[in-house]
Amino acid sequence: MSVTIYHNPACGTSRNTLAMIRNAGIEPEIIEYLEHPPAREQLKSMIASAGLTVREAIREKGTPYAELGLADASLTDDQLLDAMLAHPILINRPFVVTPLGVRLCRPSEVVLDILPSRQQGEFTKEDGERIVDADGRRVH
Repeated sequence: MSVTIYHNPACGTSRNTLAMIRNAGIEPEIIEYLEHPPAREQLKSMIASAGLTVREAIREKGTPYAELGLADASLTDDQLLDAMLAHPILINRPFVVTPLGVRLCRPSEVVLDILPSRQQGEFTKEDGERIVDADGRRVH
């Protein structure tokens, strides 16, 4: 079963998502998208498959979003995609692709909706929030 995560190891949400994938007994393909951003068509496809607009897939916090004037509502999807590919930090994370769908996993537990196997045990996020109980069932 093929699972891919577009990962930023410096991001807690991305680390939690990766840990939940592994807690399901899956070792995903890990793409550190800041170093290896997806091709334009792949990024466009992931955004659409996740049910998002291009604007909804842009990360503002900790990025050059404001400096680049990306809040301008007149910018087209193509212009926004150009900015995301020129500055991959603008791509919100983590995107996860599985046989059951694509999601932007914010919050990280969104990944549970698309994993092809269930959690194998308890899972607690880095911040101490309990997500999965000892029987592998989602807590909330």
